[in-house]
Amino acid sequence: MSHPRIVGLSGSLSAISRTRALLDGIIGQIRTGSDAAARIIDVAELGAALGPLRSREQAPPELEAAFRAVETADLLLVASPTYKGSYSGLFKHFIDFVDYKALVGRPVGLIATGGSDRHALVVEHQLRPLFAFFVARTLPTALFVPDRAIVDGKVDDPLLCQRIDQLVEEARLVLPARALAA
Repeated sequence: MSHPRIVGLSGSLSAISRTRALLDGIIGQIRTGSDAAARIIDVAELGAALGPLRSREQAPPELEAAFRAVETADLLLVASPTYKGSYSGLFKHFIDFVDYKALVGRPVGLIATGGSDRHALVVEHQLRPLFAFFVARTLPTALFVPDRAIVDGKVDDPLLCQRIDQLVEEARLVLPARALAA
């Protein structure tokens, strides 16, 4: 029997970022006490191959593997920094190649970071509608974490930590039962 698969998709344009650190930490919390396997797909690492891509048929093997990982995840967590009130363009370019039928009913956790609270609705106005198009099952709790709340790769705001804990609990509830330790 295979282990449930958690896939994180980081939409940051930087290989080292607050968004990626936040995603790593949340996936680590979800995996605590489970046998779930995890993989993070970072668009920053795929950018050279992803940027010029015009059709999925032209995708090199590493991109095709990333698309398939997203499409077959038992739980997908997406995280993007916010630019001008929306997710990153490279994140959207990646998503444009995901099979629109592959995410039907798939649980998806929504996470965004940003420089100011003016971007706080990005998860509700941009990410949730994007995954509604795919008929994915977005988790009820979505996160927006301002950059100032991430210190040394960890969230230092107690209220945000409570929201993270809520998202983690919701994510754990949707993992297949075999993932949870007895």
